[in-house]
Amino acid sequence: MDNSENLHLLGKIATGDRQAFEQLYAATSSQLYAVSLKILGKKDRAEDTLQEAFIRIWHNAGEYTPGRGTVLTWMISIVRYRAFDLIRYHKVRGEEELESEEFTAADELQDLSPEQKKELDFCLKELETQQQQAIHLAFFRGLTHQEVTHHIETPLGTTKSLIRRGMQSLKRCLGL
Repeated sequence: MDNSENLHLLGKIATGDRQAFEQLYAATSSQLYAVSLKILGKKDRAEDTLQEAFIRIWHNAGEYTPGRGTVLTWMISIVRYRAFDLIRYHKVRGEEELESEEFTAADELQDLSPEQKKELDFCLKELETQQQQAIHLAFFRGLTHQEVTHHIETPLGTTKSLIRRGMQSLKRCLGL
């Protein structure tokens, strides 16, 4: 389903159309579940997060702004934020530690073409290791700058600079 179809369905959902909601769910739930499962790593938590995300999509359908990205990108961001909230909740309660993992954009950015994912992976690998880590933690794991600072053990100002310079390098590399 393309963005115009998703946009049409989202407009209907904003008016309370349950059938449109069912259609959007059927068209996107597998992709959104994959994002949730990738972030959380546990099926039960991924399912709960997906359910919470779709409740939020139902209630906030009228708040979508087309100029800020595709409908699917908007929906993925809702799933991501719900997943990150759950990670933070369990981290605060001392139930889980963040896992260190090597990042590839192909796993996280479901709505990019294979060529775009490959290009982003190449550009990410061109960054310094600390820039890669900081960007991964901030943008793909949803950590705050303060949390990134704690995780990579750098001062807050350094963390912000690493992220800013890394993003500037990515933009140059990607030709944006």
